[in-house]
Amino acid sequence: MKLEVCSYSGFKVYPGHGRRAIRADGRAFYFINSKCERSHYLKRNPRKITWTILYRRKNKKGVSEEQAKKRTKRSTKTARAIAGASLAEIMAKRNQKPEVRKAMRDQAIRAAKEKHKQKEVEKKVKKAETKKKPVATQPKQKAAKITQKAAPRVGGKR
Repeated sequence: MKLEVCSYSGFKVYPGHGRRAIRADGRAFYFINSKCERSHYLKRNPRKITWTILYRRKNKKGVSEEQAKKRTKRSTKTARAIAGASLAEIMAKRNQKPEVRKAMRDQAIRAAKEKHKQKEVEKKVKKAETKKKPVATQPKQKAAKITQKAAPRVGGKR
């Protein structure tokens, strides 16, 4: 059994009831009774007519159970082990006192500076060695310039 829906009121139209109207453009309208049909042709807005389904939906009428407000899920932080570090190591680092962490950082910086200074010294030594050894280089000979012969002077008296 196929039920239609009234185009105006939104009520169910059972087989053998109501009327079907088809517009010139081919659109079909189903009406449950003449009251709906007449209101439709008078172009009354079903959202403003209190007994229609559209009005009741728009104005939230007849909703018996009020839905509780949806609670938003709050994301929670979880600690997990990452690649090379276990969870215990990570937690130990996190729970260190700031003084200890600062001391470790300073020590690392000092070690890096020492390494950098060592490299600088090695560079200077290498540079000094290369300066001491004079490389025998032959004096460069000047390339002969290719010049064109001057054109013969043509003309009258000189």
